[in-house]
Amino acid sequence: MRIAIIGSSGLLGTDLLEGWAGDEIIPATSRDVDIRDFSQVHRFLIRERPDWIILAAAFTDVDGSEKSPELAFSINRNGPRNVALAARDTGAKLFYLSTDYVFDGLSDRPYEPTDPVHPLSAYGASKAAGEQAVQKHAKDWIIARTSWLYGASRPCFPEKILHAAETQPELKVVNDQIGSPTYTKDLAGAIRELIRMDAHGILNITNSGFCSWFDFAKDVLRKAGRSSLVLPISTAEAHRLAKRPAYSVLSPAALGAYGIALRSWQDALNDYLRDLRQKGKLR
Repeated sequence: MRIAIIGSSGLLGTDLLEGWAGDEIIPATSRDVDIRDFSQVHRFLIRERPDWIILAAAFTDVDGSEKSPELAFSINRNGPRNVALAARDTGAKLFYLSTDYVFDGLSDRPYEPTDPVHPLSAYGASKAAGEQAVQKHAKDWIIARTSWLYGASRPCFPEKILHAAETQPELKVVNDQIGSPTYTKDLAGAIRELIRMDAHGILNITNSGFCSWFDFAKDVLRKAGRSSLVLPISTAEAHRLAKRPAYSVLSPAALGAYGIALRSWQDALNDYLRDLRQKGKLR
């Protein structure tokens, strides 16, 4: 198969490229194709003729989306619409990466793919709009909701915590947001399996288990051998611009129907820290 990865230089895209074998991979960054421009997207797909497109490109700055909602929607809504339309014209199937932030966090159980979305932020709303565009305009598609992504190829929450611990003996981390940290290498592996199985529909893909950001930070520091004290604070005390869902755990049931189950976030974190050491980012 020919697989086009749009957003190939990002956190997830890098791991998709590094771990993929047995298919012809077509990497594309924003320099190769601007998803906000339909004509660029269409020309790219006409030229490359992929069987599948993985749309991993997005505007992921949650607070920045509150400041610049037009930018967020131009990338996260208009971009998927353009890719979906061009995919339909060229016969390609579309794999779209979405987020747990399409939910409001008021559930008392893990969210199923069929649950109604109700985003709290401009970022969540723009990603929900991207989902709607894919469902409306693409012929064959997968929408994969994931959460709390981290990987060794780009700066992310655990690496920032480790850097902060180098200069700060005391760290304050939010304790009232609950979700599932997801390692990009594990997510990439699930994406490969789903494409080879010709899957369809909306799925949740996260590492198993859940925690707060506070618990996540503590485990990162403990496993890395750091001694900084981590103190819990509330979301209100963090003074972040965008609202976040207090509970955004995603049910793995639909993914399990394909015979795919991701390991625990704790086990994945061990491999992430090993990757950081191999890349010289952690001593």
